[in-house]
Amino acid sequence: MQAAKRTASFTESVIREMTRIATLHQATNLAQGFPDFPMPDPMKDAACAAIHGDINQYAVTWGTPVLRQAIAEKYRRWYNMEVDPDRDVTVTCGATEAMASVFMALMDPGDEVIVPEPFYENYGPDAILAGASPVFFSLDRPNWTFDGDKLRKMFNKRTKAIIVNTPHNPTGRVFTRDEMSLIANLCIEHDVWAITDAPYEHMVYSGHHHEIATWPGMRERTITISSLSKTYSCTGWRIGWIIAPPAQTSPIRKVHDFLTVGAPAPLQTAAAVGFAFDAEYYNHFCAMYKTKREYMSKVLHDVGFEFSMPEGAYYIFADFSKLSDLDDVTFAKWMTQEIGVATVPGSSFYSNKEDGRNFVRFAFCKKQETLERAAQQLAGIHDALESN
Repeated sequence: MQAAKRTASFTESVIREMTRIATLHQATNLAQGFPDFPMPDPMKDAACAAIHGDINQYAVTWGTPVLRQAIAEKYRRWYNMEVDPDRDVTVTCGATEAMASVFMALMDPGDEVIVPEPFYENYGPDAILAGASPVFFSLDRPNWTFDGDKLRKMFNKRTKAIIVNTPHNPTGRVFTRDEMSLIANLCIEHDVWAITDAPYEHMVYSGHHHEIATWPGMRERTITISSLSKTYSCTGWRIGWIIAPPAQTSPIRKVHDFLTVGAPAPLQTAAAVGFAFDAEYYNHFCAMYKTKREYMSKVLHDVGFEFSMPEGAYYIFADFSKLSDLDDVTFAKWMTQEIGVATVPGSSFYSNKEDGRNFVRFAFCKKQETLERAAQQLAGIHDALESN
């Protein structure tokens, strides 16, 4: 018996694979984007209190009321978005499940989804699982901008949605207001969904994060997705959410129910505590990551990597072609084993693997001592390449 044909094009997550290789070689893991420092204590304390308070059974399938209310209030406070916590919000097992639920609820066979590339590796499989086809649209090097005329030509009668990932993984690009306006205008003109993926919304070092749902005419054709993972340094909690118009929230909730039933009840209660943090938390959080970006970008520049400075998120997507003529997979595995620093091969972010063969992605969401250890290891890369 063979597996379903829809899975034939899937590969194992390269990001998670590189973490396993890093563990095997005891390398510094700058591959997978998880912090190696603690999450906020008030949220940890709230989680423990919830567990000891016996909040350990199923929550409401689409999210405990206190968290849905906190999410709605957050979007009102930050983006002036009016969100109904009962009709618009679905709490999910991370943004990953959120995206899969949205695709399966809204896409039909034959639909096309525009995916800017390089891209986070889940979008293509999500589309295929829903019977839709991903259509890839290249961001232009070296600064990862895009040509509006080329994007306009991507839209056709089969286009059902476009992914809007800003701040962008893996490049760190933050889309401008003009770029977001262009996307909004095209969505309105062609009656297309904008599906946002914004887990890095509070990591912006240059420019501003814009929620496309706030554009005139876009609230009714935007599916907003985000998560706790990056903002509160708790990638293992797996709490995400979807904000959608009520007519779309209904089928999304049905898919979510049959996929996972619901997100962890005590962690949902604790998550609401994080949403109550004041501006000081977010200012300190962003300043911390900006410092890490400055440190790691200097390390990589001095070694010989070339890259556009990330405007947001916590990745550096670096060209290593001046250092080595190896392909990206071979180079990344060589660095993990011989240098002791794990990265993600650039080809995993492209539909045409050749387009990413000179790139690797570094994650700088690590303690300073971890980054300093990586810097010491990377300092020996030239000698190691010469002796290779």
